[in-house]
Amino acid sequence: MNNTSNTRPKNVENLVLAGVLVALGTALSFVKVFDLPYGGSITLCSMLPVMLFSFRSGIKWGLGAGFTFSVLQLLFGLDALKGISGATVAGSIFLDYLLAFTVLGLAGIFRGKIKHDPAAFTLGCLIAGLLRYVSSILSGWLLWAQFMEVGYMQELVANFFPGLSYLTGPQLGIIYSTCYNGMYMIPETLVTCIVAFIAMQLLGRFILKD
Repeated sequence: MNNTSNTRPKNVENLVLAGVLVALGTALSFVKVFDLPYGGSITLCSMLPVMLFSFRSGIKWGLGAGFTFSVLQLLFGLDALKGISGATVAGSIFLDYLLAFTVLGLAGIFRGKIKHDPAAFTLGCLIAGLLRYVSSILSGWLLWAQFMEVGYMQELVANFFPGLSYLTGPQLGIIYSTCYNGMYMIPETLVTCIVAFIAMQLLGRFILKD
């Protein structure tokens, strides 16, 4: 009975905190430092609030917050899905939104496993950011590369990997997707990790205080 009564206030606290941080992440996603022409942007650490919640409240709560964040991102990104086939829409909803943003809730995976909280949080953010990057690569390769001109993809691939512009088909598509999505996901993830380390180093005792 006591455990139940103690759990309820904690659950309410987590729900309120999740709502605040998901809203903050959504607001930050509109502050774009760099916007790419075919989707994707570098934002003002919009992934960090969900990651922070995951580290503070646990992976189970973090994945729930990440899923909620993904649904909001989907609602605000519906315009990008107009004029394409139903199969591509379904695939994009899963890879570009639901999976890509839900995995941010894994950022708390190393809490308690690595004693140094700033290092644990930063490594968790790195893993979560890379998982989102992989999801974006799969989406670009499986769904969006078909809409790009082969000549354009060859030029882009050649700029990053000289000598590989002769590739065609799936090989060219995955290299293109890796390069394109890396232009925003790698800087976004690195900046997020740096800010995460600094925030936990300076404010960790307040952030993690129960």
